[in-house]
Amino acid sequence: MITFFSKLLLIAATISIVSVSQANENIKKILIFGDSLTAGYGLEQEDAFPAKLERSLKLMGKSVKIISSSVSGDTSSGGNNRILWALSDKPDVVILELGANDGLRGIEPKVTYYNLYSIMEKLRRNNIKVLIAGMLAPPNLGKEYGKEFNRIYTRLSNEFNSQLYPFFLDGVVNKPHLNQPDGIHPNEAGVEEIIKRMLPMVINLIN
Repeated sequence: MITFFSKLLLIAATISIVSVSQANENIKKILIFGDSLTAGYGLEQEDAFPAKLERSLKLMGKSVKIISSSVSGDTSSGGNNRILWALSDKPDVVILELGANDGLRGIEPKVTYYNLYSIMEKLRRNNIKVLIAGMLAPPNLGKEYGKEFNRIYTRLSNEFNSQLYPFFLDGVVNKPHLNQPDGIHPNEAGVEEIIKRMLPMVINLIN
């Protein structure tokens, strides 16, 4: 026989479950999809871009869950091959950071554009908002290569009406105190600088 008190406990438990469920539904899932720059190469996991971005957003009162799907050494081609698998977590937002390794390897910009376009198209089909984190070509590849490569990201931003953070390493590149000894990958302080600059755009996207 169910007593009045038992009924109250049952109602309270049901309300609690519903509240937790609603809270989980309000959490924005952000997928970080990139290469070693966002994978945290050379850093402890808690000092890498995904972990620091999640902490920064939560400190600002945002209900978020960061999903890290970055692979060190990955190219735009590798990203295009694995994007659908990465979407199994059903993110609300994707920060797309790919192309640095294409530039370092001198891959034809048209190939990089095709791969990134394909990724963006798959994200659009799944109604996922995107923040494109752009990259600049290494200067040693020449002006013509650099011009064609660098305009990839602006072109994609316009074609897909997506937000663009023009250069992921803005404020960090060529600053030894913000980079690891290889001069390519940001150190802990460098990651913090990137997040400080990028954070307003991320907040705007999840809002």
